This record gives sequence, C-alpha cells and structure tokens, in this order.
Amino acid sequence: PEEFASTLKKAHINSITCFARCHHGMMYYDSKAFPEKIHPKLTNKNLLKEQIEACHRHDIRVPIYITVQWDYLTAAENPEWVAVTEDGGISYAYTQKPYTPGFYANLCVNTPYRDFLKAHTKEVLDMLPCDGLFFDIVKPVDCSCKYCRKGMEESGLDPTKPENRMEYAQKMINGFKTDMTNFIRQYNKECSIFYNRGHIGTAHRPVVDAYTHFELESLPSGGWGYLHFPITIRYARNFGIDCLTHTGKFHTSWGDFHSFKNRAALEFECFNMLAQGSKCLIGDQLEPSGRLSGPVYELIGQVYSEVEKKEPWCMGAKAVTEIGVFSPEEFLGSVTAGRTNIPPASQGIVRMLQESAHQFDILDSKSELAPYKLLVLPDNIPVSEEFAARLKKYLDGGGGLIASFESGLNDEKNNFALKELDVKIKAEAALAPDALPAWGRYFERHDYADYLLPKGKIAAGVPETEHAMYIKGLEVEAETGSEVLAETILPYFNRTYKSFCSHRQAPSSGKEGYSGIVRKGRCIYFAHPIFTQYHRNAPRWCRQLFLNAIEMLLPERLIKHDGPSTMLASINEQKKENRWILHLLHYIPERRSVDIDVLEDVIPLYNIKLSVNVPGKVREISCVPEGSTLDFSMNGSRAEFILPKLSGHQMISIQLYD
Repeated sequence: PEEFASTLKKAHINSITCFARCHHGMMYYDSKAFPEKIHPKLTNKNLLKEQIEACHRHDIRVPIYITVQWDYLTAAENPEWVAVTEDGGISYAYTQKPYTPGFYANLCVNTPYRDFLKAHTKEVLDMLPCDGLFFDIVKPVDCSCKYCRKGMEESGLDPTKPENRMEYAQKMINGFKTDMTNFIRQYNKECSIFYNRGHIGTAHRPVVDAYTHFELESLPSGGWGYLHFPITIRYARNFGIDCLTHTGKFHTSWGDFHSFKNRAALEFECFNMLAQGSKCLIGDQLEPSGRLSGPVYELIGQVYSEVEKKEPWCMGAKAVTEIGVFSPEEFLGSVTAGRTNIPPASQGIVRMLQESAHQFDILDSKSELAPYKLLVLPDNIPVSEEFAARLKKYLDGGGGLIASFESGLNDEKNNFALKELDVKIKAEAALAPDALPAWGRYFERHDYADYLLPKGKIAAGVPETEHAMYIKGLEVEAETGSEVLAETILPYFNRTYKSFCSHRQAPSSGKEGYSGIVRKGRCIYFAHPIFTQYHRNAPRWCRQLFLNAIEMLLPERLIKHDGPSTMLASINEQKKENRWILHLLHYIPERRSVDIDVLEDVIPLYNIKLSVNVPGKVREISCVPEGSTLDFSMNGSRAEFILPKLSGHQMISIQLYD
C-alpha cells in the first residue's frame, strides 16, 4: 500500500479513482452483501480499502468506481436484467456475439437491477471512506424489456417506434441519475458524484443537478479524436460546476497495457485542458500484480509537475469569450449524439474559430445569450417560435448573428422562422452538389457543384471570382432591403453520363442562380453548409468568407496575432487576482497512421506579435510561471506586445490595475 501511494505522490497526483466493481462484474473489497462477486483470484480482499487508506495518508483523494450498464457477471447470472432489442435479442453496445471476448451486453437500470446497484452502493458507503463516486456507462439504451415497454405505454409512447424508445430511454436514465443521487445523499452528504457516458453534451442540461461536477472522458487516441474535447468543454464549462477532463497514458485507448503516449501529446492534452478551464486526469489501469508501472508514473509525473507549476494561474479562472456557437447536437436526439459522431457542422466551425483565435462557447437553445457579442447558428439549427423570440430580443439589444444553410428554418424546414435573416426559400437548389459517397481514394462523386462569387468586404483575402461549393445549399431569395454579399453562380450543367467535363463538377457558366450570402442589419446568412463543408475537406475560402462575416459584425475582437493557424490561443480571467491569463499552444497532431493522430514533436515559434482587447489599464504583462516581463504598449483599449518564443505552451499574465 505504501509503495502504491508514494508512487502516486511522487508523480504529483492528488486524486485517483479506484475500483469497487469493474466491467467484468468483479468486486475489489471484502463485500459482505455480495461475497460471490468478489474477484475469485483477489489475494487481498481489502485491496480497495488499503488503497484508500494509503492514499489518504498522503492527502490523495480516492473517488470510488462502480460500473453500471456493463457487467459481464451480472448479465450472465441475471439475463432478465439485460436490455432487450426490438426483435427480442440481447442489446450489445458493440457488435459483440456470445462467444466473442467482451462485456458489452447492456444492462437495463429500469429493471430490479437498480435495487442491486443501490444495495451495492450503500455497502460501499457503509464500509469505506468515500471521497466520491464515479458511476461508469450511464447512458440511454434502446430497450424493449417488459419494464421499459410498460413505462412507455404508461407515458403514451409507442414502443414500436425507435424515436419513442429513445425518448423514453433518455427520460428514464435521467430519472435513474436523480434517484441514485437522492439515495446517496441519505448516507453521504459530501462525496462527489458523477455519471459517465463518455460524452458531455446537450442531453445533460435537464439532469445537471444530479452531478457535483463534470468529467469529460476524451482520449484523443481512443476514438474521441482531438476535436472532441474543445467542443465538449466549451459547452460543459457553462454550467458553473467544476470540469475534469480524462485523457490516457495509453498510446491508443483503455486496455492498451504496456503502451506509452508520447510526452509531447500528453503535455498538449493536459495544457489544453488548463487553457479551457478544466482540471486534468490521465487515465491508467492497475495491472494484475497490483503494482504501478514505474515508467508510466515517471511519464505522468513529468507532465503533472509542469501542471503543478502552472496551477496558480489556473485556479478559479473562467473563460473570456465573445462568440456563442449553437450545437446541432441538441436537435439530433439520443440515438446519434455521442463522442464518435459529433455533428460535422460543430467540428467544422470549431476548427475555423480555433484556427483564427476567436474566443467562443458552445450553446444550446436554453443558454443565456446576453454575454455574447455574436451568435452563430451553424448549418443545422432549427428555430422554434420561442427560440426565434429569444434571438429577436438578443438582436434588438444590439447583438450580431450569423446563420448558414438550414439554420433559422422552422421544424418543418419549409419556411424561415427567424425572420431577421430576411431571406425566403425559393426551392431546393437544382444545380448544386448532391451527397458525396466515396469512390475509392481519389474519385469521389462530384456530379454537382455551384459557385460563390463574393465581392467587397466579404471577399477580403480571397479573389473576387467563383469559388466551388461542394455540398448542396438552399436556393434562397433575399427580401427587399437586404444586401446580397455574394451571388451563387451556376455550372454549365449537372454532371451525368450525357454531360460531363473532366473528373469532377462542370465549370462555372457565369450565370447567376440565387443569393449565396445575404446581410440584413446585424445578421448575415450563408445559403451553403459551409461548416460541414470545412469539416469534410477544409476549403480555405469557406473559412475566410466566414471570418470576413465575423469581422463585419465584430470588428474589435479579443485576440489578434500574426502566428500560424496551427497556434491555439485562449484567454481566461482570474477575477480575484484582477488579471487575464492568455494561453498559447503550438502542438500539431499528425495523421501518421490509419487509426489515430500522433503528436511527437514540439515545433517552436518566435517573435509572435499579439494584441489583446483588455477591460482596463494594464500594470504588467509577464510570462508565467517563469516571471519574465514583456514590454507592451497600449493602442486604445488594446495591449500590444511580442512573445520572443513559444515552445509548446506559454501562459501570459496580463495584470490589471485595481
């Protein structure tokens, strides 16, 4: 036990989650209520108890892990508690079969299994010191067991319809979380409580009170990718509770024993957490010997020692933002929303805004709007009457708004509910791109395309000529009084076996089709799904046209710099200390393999010119934690200075006068 705890302490770890029960269904403490579930090869039945006691002697917290919907032993012994598919089969999380390795049968917490979970949890609370509870795999599952069918029928839902089953599943799992939290509070008023789904998104809003904090499981090399974290943290941090983000020490993902993440990757992932206002967690798994790997904790310690040095400039820090971006995830439903299928529009716009150093949050239709100078509705944000009224009030108060493609339409998608855009639907674009299924590595289907011809301010940084738009847009018509910033230009023809030119879409015919970009007052509308398009193949002109639209509505942005688009910039406020902390990161994940992005090298940047729109008089600007001061000048409300060198991550303190 002492070796275990001292290894953690040496690695600068102050909290570690240890297991009461795992996905195999085994328990790791001396259970009196369920002795048959203690791991049969567990030499020391007091493993968890001794882990906790040893860690507490070193002031290390030990939240306790309890699996919920994956439990191999329980599913095998109590098949009546397993979730049922619509055709009466076993519900699996993945494409598992009975004789393939894995523990992915989904248990249903709407069955008497919930009673077992409560009894198990109560025993843990009674027998062990409990700093917190981490419940894993707690998610809506499409289930047709007798309990769920009865619940759906009592709720007036049709269990034969998948969308009704998932609607019920979401409400049921939310009810489970509230029920379990209330149950825990009967026995422990202080412990932290978290329910893990592998993703924090818009489905969490109705049940946030069941949580003491959020933990964002987001292993970039484990299926989440490097875009998942910046999307989810920018949403999760808005609820006013602590956020803790998981990465892993693994080269790939959980269960990848005896593998090591590159140090540069682990640094970037942890330092980016700090930059976005999150606490850090590096995942590991205990080997059967019960000993922690020396090299693993040497690696973790190297990174955490740097985190520890940076913490004084991160404590209590809140993101300073100016743009609110709505998430299409809210409108996708529980079936599709998750870590591996973040909406393409979200991925595209987050890339654009990160690459241009804009400061932004991710919102849903219930979010507060007043804090933001500009709102963006990317590609697929339907607008109800209530939402339209909120957006109108925001715009009447002087805010700005950018929308694209189907955003602003009513639920039926036959009319614009957001009248302030001042456009109307003519028809579905007749000469525009269709879906693009892959035809091998080179040939994709590009039978259709139309073109945007930007002019004036919207064309800044791009030539005033046709630019290909690869995905079908909406054929819209600008209302009287609107300004058309870019017309759509049609191709000579749609590509068919009768009419084709070269390998892809036909060239521009020069003939105007419909309004491509429209401005009315403080609103700008793009007829094409530019954010989904950017996610697909990143046309620079799509990003530039969007950034030009931002510039027209938000000319005095928070941060400006002359660094490359690979440099990330975020700014946080430490209100108590009366200072802003600017985070700069330059790490470049590279697709070196089929499976994952790899980050190995740290490429320094030199003499970066920076300009920050500050809220008061600046006393000092310095690099922290190093303490070296930077010369600066004021240009109106903007503090301007040069950073001599950026190697990986640099925090810059902008200290204001009281």
